[in-house]
Amino acid sequence: MKINKKEFDVAASISRLFIYPIKSCAGIEVQKAQLLDTGLEWDRNWMVVDEAGEFVTQRELPRMALIEPRLQTEEMTLSAPGMLALQVRLDRVEKPVRARVWDDEVSAFDMGDMAAQWFSDFLGQKLRLVRFDPDHMRWSSMKWTGGAKAPNQFSDGFPILMISETSVDALNLRLKQSGEAAVGVERFRANVILTGLDAHDEDRLDICHFAAADGMAEIRPVKPCARCPIPNIDPVTAISSPTVSDFLQTYRQNDLMNGAITFGMNAIVVSGEGRWLQTGQAVSANYRFD
Repeated sequence: MKINKKEFDVAASISRLFIYPIKSCAGIEVQKAQLLDTGLEWDRNWMVVDEAGEFVTQRELPRMALIEPRLQTEEMTLSAPGMLALQVRLDRVEKPVRARVWDDEVSAFDMGDMAAQWFSDFLGQKLRLVRFDPDHMRWSSMKWTGGAKAPNQFSDGFPILMISETSVDALNLRLKQSGEAAVGVERFRANVILTGLDAHDEDRLDICHFAAADGMAEIRPVKPCARCPIPNIDPVTAISSPTVSDFLQTYRQNDLMNGAITFGMNAIVVSGEGRWLQTGQAVSANYRFD
């Protein structure tokens, strides 16, 4: 499906797509992904929890960045340095449990003792792997969605995170000018990477229209993404340095978020559930004037 570019302020395209099957573990770059009302298929379906059922992330356990999932037809294979591969069936779960992600207590399924031991051995404390119960509704904050009901699973709070390549380029220019190494877009753990925008134009976009081959899909940016220390963690080595946060602090404090550092936009799915997003796909939008 083609978009009439003359109708819109911005003409962009998808340059890269990522899914993160296990919250805070490594992502998988894909060429196409099916859009669900909860975000991209398989994104944040699983989560690692402690003995109390509280979620854990790279904030406390940066080595989670080294856990690499690989999706196959019937299973997800996990690998990590020094560990034998772990196979997790996509069609099986163990007992129902309750898990907490931020302020939300949700229904989930435990993935069994073998998975629990694998994560505990690699990360050095007693942990378990859980899967989101698809029958449970966890709603994104209606303060930011304008009252729209937008479900998500184990994401930090919204179905999709969008970032433009030029926003990362603008950060890297500052880093290079100060003698620091450039960083990859992977540090920001976004799902949809856009090209063709000016730096941080994603902050100002209204509904984004994606020209999927099987029809139109619409995604609306709703909330700036407040940044924790995770972008400081090198996803290849799991070594953390404050450099990224230090530089973002100099120009990305957002009054809308009480001075928090923001980078990228959280978004909700407006329409197009079941359609496919893919790299190279045209994206058009108008600017939002609040």
